[in-house]
Amino acid sequence: MSDRGAIFLSASVPQPNRRGFENFDPVLVCSAIHAFVEVVLGRRLLVWGGQPAITPIIWEAARRLDVPYERSVLLYQSAFFKDRYPEANLRFDNWVEVAAVEGDMHASLRRMRARMFSDHPYEAAVFIGGMEGVVEEFEAFREVVPKARLIPLPAPGGVSRELFERVESLPSEMRTRTDFTYWLYRLLEIDPSEPRVMAGI
Repeated sequence: MSDRGAIFLSASVPQPNRRGFENFDPVLVCSAIHAFVEVVLGRRLLVWGGQPAITPIIWEAARRLDVPYERSVLLYQSAFFKDRYPEANLRFDNWVEVAAVEGDMHASLRRMRARMFSDHPYEAAVFIGGMEGVVEEFEAFREVVPKARLIPLPAPGGVSRELFERVESLPSEMRTRTDFTYWLYRLLEIDPSEPRVMAGI
């Protein structure tokens, strides 16, 4: 795997009556996540907060690509949710538990994100779909890692569409484009021929 920086993924499927639900396309959210995994997995360390809807997609992609999931992905979990950890997230020894702030979910999440963003050198963060938490991760990541590239994908909708408008360096033609693999290779500066770290190596 490349010795370049890690890439952070912030993604979720918006839920009814939550910010981002009014304009998201579930098919495009899934398509964008699959494209992200195709581009990044086994080529950069992929870090994220263990969002339960995303974990099965990444695990299945690692199996399909013959990439060692436990060496290619690192999950972070707040101990505030210790009794609700998704079983799939704990399948491998590739996750970090961050101590909770007793009785305070939001402070616990802030602590986890601060740890997650300061533990690694990052080259970029990608934002797909999402609700309020994706906005919070965008703002926290930008504060802790100000030199990393920020890449919200607008076409799937969710709050990532709002965040796209806040990143002036991104091409305006991305607003409606759904060829996510092309854009991610280009914006993450990953060569499609770059080898992946393979299982058993």
